[in-house]
Amino acid sequence: MFVVFEGVKSLDVAGPAEVFAEANLFGADYSLCYVSPSGEAVATSTGSTMPVDGPAESVSHADTVVVCGGDVLVAAPIEPDLVAAVRLLRERARRLVSICTGSFALAAAGALSGRRATTHWRHAQLLARAFPDVDVLPDALFVEDRGVFTSAGVSAGIDLALALVEADHGPDTARAVARNLVVFMQRPGGQSQFSAPLEIRPARTPALRRVVDLISADPGLDHSSSRLADLVGVSPRHLIRLFQTEFDTTPARYVEQVRLDHAKSLLDSGHNVQETAAGAGFGSTETMRRTFVTRLGISPSQYRDRFKSTTPRDRP
Repeated sequence: MFVVFEGVKSLDVAGPAEVFAEANLFGADYSLCYVSPSGEAVATSTGSTMPVDGPAESVSHADTVVVCGGDVLVAAPIEPDLVAAVRLLRERARRLVSICTGSFALAAAGALSGRRATTHWRHAQLLARAFPDVDVLPDALFVEDRGVFTSAGVSAGIDLALALVEADHGPDTARAVARNLVVFMQRPGGQSQFSAPLEIRPARTPALRRVVDLISADPGLDHSSSRLADLVGVSPRHLIRLFQTEFDTTPARYVEQVRLDHAKSLLDSGHNVQETAAGAGFGSTETMRRTFVTRLGISPSQYRDRFKSTTPRDRP
């Protein structure tokens, strides 16, 4: 059962729905239905009208409830009738699922309290701030915690739907669905490979602002804690405290993230792996490769091939 609302993102509904419908071709028996809080048809993010089977309150039992996402869930307070619908259906379902920003509706209804969850990388910090009782995992494609499932952006909803099919009908069925839809059975890497460069609030402390500016100006320089501390006239221990207090990280981790973002930008613009490692300040291709694999789950070459163009490479 899919829960939709005014402004729901079309692909958040269509992607997972196609996975379940495709699974029926291989022996599954999913019955798809759609409800809105009021029982009225809704306008989607594309402007099309989506009919529904009725209001949420008419549902007495559902095996799986999928709460879809939409930009409206993070642009304004969530409508009380949607929150009420999620609360109601949570009690009547075996498992509860959200796609992308649908996690905000789950959190508002109390369904994520004390649980691990994820959402689109762009809104992960907002989810964590708005609902501090939720353990947000910003890099995960999808998360399961005691019968509640949350997924990242649009395509991660397909990943999660495939995982649910596998749980219900085994890996062979899920694999057949993935092949028919020409999607990954299990996509390599996490959300970080898709995310924008580091976005961090401005430092309050003048010394830390100078350090951040120095790192951003040229990530390839020697940015050891001792050197940075010398440049701004503080002790290395004090600099570490500043980073921990304001950014909840260490100077080394911050420098590594800036270099990683710079490397992604260089690869995106066509530089090879060797040029990128030197330009981003990693010192060696092996050091850069380890950072990419640890942070993104893929190698620099895989990242470059995945994001450099939408045009398929020629094959011999």
